[in-house]
Amino acid sequence: MPTTAEGWEDVAQNFKLKWNLPHCIGHLDGRHIEMIRPKNGNDYLNYRKNFSIVLLGLVDANYNFLYVDVGTPGKISDSEVFNSTNLCRSLQNNTLNLPPPKPLPGRTQPSPYVIVGDDAFALSKHLLKPYSYYQINGHPEKMFNYRLNRGRVVVENAFGILSARFRVLRQSILVSPPKASTIALACVYLHNFLRKSEKSHYLYTPPGSLDEMNPVSGEITLGTWRDRNQGMISLQRVPSMDCAEGVAVREEFKAFFMT
Repeated sequence: MPTTAEGWEDVAQNFKLKWNLPHCIGHLDGRHIEMIRPKNGNDYLNYRKNFSIVLLGLVDANYNFLYVDVGTPGKISDSEVFNSTNLCRSLQNNTLNLPPPKPLPGRTQPSPYVIVGDDAFALSKHLLKPYSYYQINGHPEKMFNYRLNRGRVVVENAFGILSARFRVLRQSILVSPPKASTIALACVYLHNFLRKSEKSHYLYTPPGSLDEMNPVSGEITLGTWRDRNQGMISLQRVPSMDCAEGVAVREEFKAFFMT
């Protein structure tokens, strides 16, 4: 994960160039990794009534994991998983060394750098998410959701490739929660290494394996990783209160998308 404003700016520039989404420092999502019933099983029983730990990940525009948190018991509500992470605390305490707010292209109001999530997370100053169905009043909200969701291909692909390539994640892991967490972390480290290595990049993710978007039509061609059983369970989408700062930031991004 970047430790300087310049490093975060590089991440944001990649999202701007590849997905026309400025000020984005990563897409956030998570998965439940199933496992056999541990000794204190009830603590790990998730909303699907399976035993699991949670793998939460922040992904950059190149499908690499910038940050992961793994090992939270599946019983913990998905909205609370992010709140308990060092990443969330660093955002709240302003200790991530993010670049200072500045106007979006063509705008005058300074906007903060943001993480993009979905309804599994609460809207805040540094976490954008789409408008819920009942919040959509017309074309501006639909356009905002389209532009935001388009970039979520990166996090869906990162988790999809991770599961497709590492079969251990596609079935119940037969070890204790701490060991399952270590296995999941090892898979993430290997994923990043194989994605960044020139020799292994095209072997690990050959052409056609990732979702691809037509830059003209916006149509997305699904990658071959989707042909395999994923095993890992998505986080549960739950209603949450939107904070005033988050609402204001989302409104500014909506205005930018409409220009």
